[in-house]
Amino acid sequence: MPELEDIRRRNLGNLLRHVHLDGALSRTELAERTGLNRSTIMGLIAELTAAGLVREELPVGTGRAGRPSLVVRPETGRVYVLAFDVAVDRLLAARVGLGGTVLERLEAVRPRAGADLDTVVGALAGFGKRLHATAPPGTVCAGIGASYCGMIRPGDGMVRYGPDMGWVDQAFGAELGRRLGLGLPVAVGNEAHLGARAEQLRGAGMGAQNLVYLHGDAGVGGGIIVRGELLDGEAGYGCEVGHMVVNPYDGRPCMCGSRGCLEAEVGERALLDAAGRPPSQSGWSAVRAVVDAADRGEEAAQHALAVVGDWLGIGVANIINLFNPGVVIFGGMLREVYLGSADHVRRRIADHVLAVSRERVRLRISGLADDATLIGAAELAFAELLRNPLETLPAPTASTRS
Repeated sequence: MPELEDIRRRNLGNLLRHVHLDGALSRTELAERTGLNRSTIMGLIAELTAAGLVREELPVGTGRAGRPSLVVRPETGRVYVLAFDVAVDRLLAARVGLGGTVLERLEAVRPRAGADLDTVVGALAGFGKRLHATAPPGTVCAGIGASYCGMIRPGDGMVRYGPDMGWVDQAFGAELGRRLGLGLPVAVGNEAHLGARAEQLRGAGMGAQNLVYLHGDAGVGGGIIVRGELLDGEAGYGCEVGHMVVNPYDGRPCMCGSRGCLEAEVGERALLDAAGRPPSQSGWSAVRAVVDAADRGEEAAQHALAVVGDWLGIGVANIINLFNPGVVIFGGMLREVYLGSADHVRRRIADHVLAVSRERVRLRISGLADDATLIGAAELAFAELLRNPLETLPAPTASTRS
């Protein structure tokens, strides 16, 4: 019956999702989490085991009397996805196993050279082919995900707008899929949206149902999760908090054409200019150098962090008043900026956030550090497998030398 088959499919995906996110779990724990009886759990585990998605083994050192419940683990070494991250100054690629383990990682510098679709896709496709070719015999690539620092059209991976590098309507997802030649679609997401999901699933926001993730690269992006779901807007372009106007009258010009946007006031260039650094300096290394200089007592660097931290605090205060999150997470470049300006940010929150909204909000730095958006891309790649495990998983191919 179709209804029973749909229920079975959902149960398989739900069980696999628990093991993917939380690692080794006993049959008893899985039954408690899913609300399914023991015999149903055993049947589902048997199907996932036969498909090569999980394995069962005896637990180690329980110290309990009686027969222990078998532990279910993800087949991290057999099932993997390819994950890519396109940032302003770097390109990342990784082979990520089921369970979220980064098995192999490649990185290259990305020059700031304008609309560079062919260069970016060529580099990433080369990385992807290397990662796929060096995967052990019998392994299976279950999906491909990519994070991009711009506005992504849902469904086809089209970069509608990437202000920092001049990308407009670039067919990134389709072209990367074609160049990889693996017969798998490439799911593409905005870097801050994916960073928010990654931090909720595996980082500083684990378990939070309402969180805001702020990602700093050259500019500022945002990902907002409300009641466990990503807030994406009417067309998928929501949460562009970097273009929230905080200083409209005498603010710095923004790459989007406006003035006084949050990213114009707290982004890379704002910090470096305020610290008196020359235009030739850019990137995360330059930002970190300013934060380090402030720690050593350099007045110009301390002044820069005070100015930027003040505007960052205003932006965060507005966000907290609007969305009442339980957690605000600073990632990417903003991780360093927040650490150097936390007092200024907190002062603005104390001055401008409604008391009832600031009672429970926690300010945290990214738990996944520089890999938050890459891990987010991997989770995007795993999404279809977790929805429909047995019908999504491809058979091992000749390229995996099974």
